[in-house]
Amino acid sequence: MANPAVAESVGSVRPGAQAVARALAYGLMALGLGALVLALLQLLVGRRLVEQRQQELGADVATKVLLAEVALERFTPAALAEIGGLRLAVGADPEPVASRRDLGGVLLSSSGPDPLLRRQALDLQRQLCLRLGPCPMVRPARQGPRGVWVRMASLSEGGPPEATPLETVWLFAPLPPLPGWPPDPLLLGLALASGGLGAGLVYLALEVQRPLGRLEQALAEVRFDQLGTLPLPAGGSAAVRSLTARFNGMVERLERSGRERATMLAGMAHDLRSPITRLRLRLDLAASAHGLTETDRHRSDADLNALERITQQFLLFAGAEQAEPPLPVPLHDLLAEVAALAGTVPLVLELQPLERRVRPTALARAVGNLLENALHYGTPPLRVVLHAAAPDPHGFVIEVWDGGAGIAAEAWPIALEPFQRLDAARGGQGHCGLGLAIADRIARQHGGDLRRLEAAGGFGVALTGRSLPSPAPGQPPSALGD
Repeated sequence: MANPAVAESVGSVRPGAQAVARALAYGLMALGLGALVLALLQLLVGRRLVEQRQQELGADVATKVLLAEVALERFTPAALAEIGGLRLAVGADPEPVASRRDLGGVLLSSSGPDPLLRRQALDLQRQLCLRLGPCPMVRPARQGPRGVWVRMASLSEGGPPEATPLETVWLFAPLPPLPGWPPDPLLLGLALASGGLGAGLVYLALEVQRPLGRLEQALAEVRFDQLGTLPLPAGGSAAVRSLTARFNGMVERLERSGRERATMLAGMAHDLRSPITRLRLRLDLAASAHGLTETDRHRSDADLNALERITQQFLLFAGAEQAEPPLPVPLHDLLAEVAALAGTVPLVLELQPLERRVRPTALARAVGNLLENALHYGTPPLRVVLHAAAPDPHGFVIEVWDGGAGIAAEAWPIALEPFQRLDAARGGQGHCGLGLAIADRIARQHGGDLRRLEAAGGFGVALTGRSLPSPAPGQPPSALGD
């Protein structure tokens, strides 16, 4: 068995380790994006910088060549090299084999120039051809400093007497390597800034925006009467995880409070059933033994019926019928049976033939509550309407109308609250302010809601809903529609 102290220490270290791992992951992402941006900048901007440097180098070498050619008319190559600090060579080959031997006669490295130097030499030659009259020959240096030899001109007989006629003079031009690594500071700074910005945007999208979106959706779906909600998984930044933890704690407290309330109401209803039954039995015995008047017997039965109705409402509101499985039911037949219980009250039925998968007992209770409210607080005649909810092919709408003034729009939210009775409902027999609340809960269990309707000379309540899905294999029926 694991040591609890060790387990606790591991659990306490885990969030910090996750934060470090997340920081490393986004740091690597920033470096990767920066490297990608740097490569793109090298391709797009670095080539332009290289071309600009080649142009500057070509202009500088062309100027040196022109000045050296003018100076060679009066000075020997050796004197010009000493005076101007230039590196000159005379002959057909600026680097003959003899010059590549050291004092001991050992041949120095004579490997050919690298391909990058040859490419730079060709680029420099193109620049010189644009600036000089005769296009000079350019040879990459095979040893010594990195650079190229540029042929200037052949010495004629009119030149200095120390020079041999028709000999070629070469000018050495050092060439810096092309910018590779380290890259240009400007490009490197832009790449690092772009990588950091990209990683920051990804962080905001994945660690802030997406968890906040899940939290917003979960907040919109929280219902006080919906139990068994799974906790929202913690994720994202530290602030978002803290907010998610507080949300999960709030949902847990709401569920605990709802369970306690449902348990209390169900317990009260169950506990009241037995005393009511005993009171009814004793009333019958007393009526037989003492001969109660018809008026007293009628009043006592009314009080007991009111108590039974209240306990039944408590059981319904506590969720006694949430475990009812959904079944395909012809709604027009179900509403006709519920309307038949209204007695001899004038009632008009306008029922469109519809079949939907619903919880029949719960839906019948909801419609019964609406009819009962219309009977007690409305004015006959009553009218029950059933039609499909366009454009939803699985939806339905049940409307219960009466000829009374109805409930005002500002009082409608209060009427839907449990245990809230409007002034017009005070003094009713067996009413505890749960009729509309139960109907609204059953409507929401069917994916709809309860709405107030107004028309000329009447008031109505619409119960909307849609077919419930079929239970999946192994899924409990109570999980549907909650």
